[in-house]
Amino acid sequence: MELRIFTEPQQGASYDQLLAVARRAEETGFGAFFRSDHYLKMGSGRGEPGPTDAWTTLAGLARDTTRIRLGTLMTAATFRLPGPLAITVAQVDQMSGGRVELGIGTGWYAEEHTAYGIPFPALGERFDRLEEQLTVITGLWETPAGATFDFQGKYYPVSDSPALPKPVQQPRPPILLGGAGPKRTPRLAARYADEFNLPFASVEDSVAQFARVRAACAEIGRDPSGMVWSNALVLCCGRNEAEIGRRAAAIGREPAELRENGLAGTPAEIVDKLGRYAEIGSRRAYLQVLDLADLDHLELVAAEVMPQL
Repeated sequence: MELRIFTEPQQGASYDQLLAVARRAEETGFGAFFRSDHYLKMGSGRGEPGPTDAWTTLAGLARDTTRIRLGTLMTAATFRLPGPLAITVAQVDQMSGGRVELGIGTGWYAEEHTAYGIPFPALGERFDRLEEQLTVITGLWETPAGATFDFQGKYYPVSDSPALPKPVQQPRPPILLGGAGPKRTPRLAARYADEFNLPFASVEDSVAQFARVRAACAEIGRDPSGMVWSNALVLCCGRNEAEIGRRAAAIGREPAELRENGLAGTPAEIVDKLGRYAEIGSRRAYLQVLDLADLDHLELVAAEVMPQL
């Protein structure tokens, strides 16, 4: 199983803090550095120094790192128009030498939209818009050089687009979709996703949702074995109970609750729980690191968990 680092900068982080985490993740052998795409803190407090933009951050990291893959869990489709987003991601892919992955979803956090003047349609419309965005983004990237792209969409019609720039990765950067929706989420994943990610879900719930996506693949004749299956889980690893307790307290959680709902405990406990996810087909784990100042946390997992996977 591949381990990736997943951060939540809207809770309070500067670019320099994110760069330090990304570089340490790269140095210690993690497969990727991902970040959320949110503009407002969740929970109490102000999230100072304030939000950072996901794709501005990844553009910087594309030049400030050399090997680690970079991406979003998940870019909100409500934040950006599909044409400009396709341009942005393709450019960051070029800047990184082909290391970018696009995780994208409907958007769900209403308060961040009202806080920054972003329209927030009803859920059904957000799914409709996401589907059109996926059609446009993949269509622009996959249009052959020299040809043009057209799409008669309800929300995002495109006419005579040169479909430039092209990403380094061909035919396109990997696309991640995810979530627990029982109907439209599996159908969109079957059609567009290279990877399906389920965040903060138990093994049992993962089994059920992975099965829905596999069934949706079967309906359109896609072989689901070609899709990567992954989970995202909050991380709290320690060599002993004192260290586990300290790390849990730093993020305002309890060790027992994290053991139940996250990826918490000693390295041996972490390996055991990851093994249970691997048994159901999960091949990547996104470790949600909430205390970005605790770089020793990454060192511990890299030294005592990663070699056992």
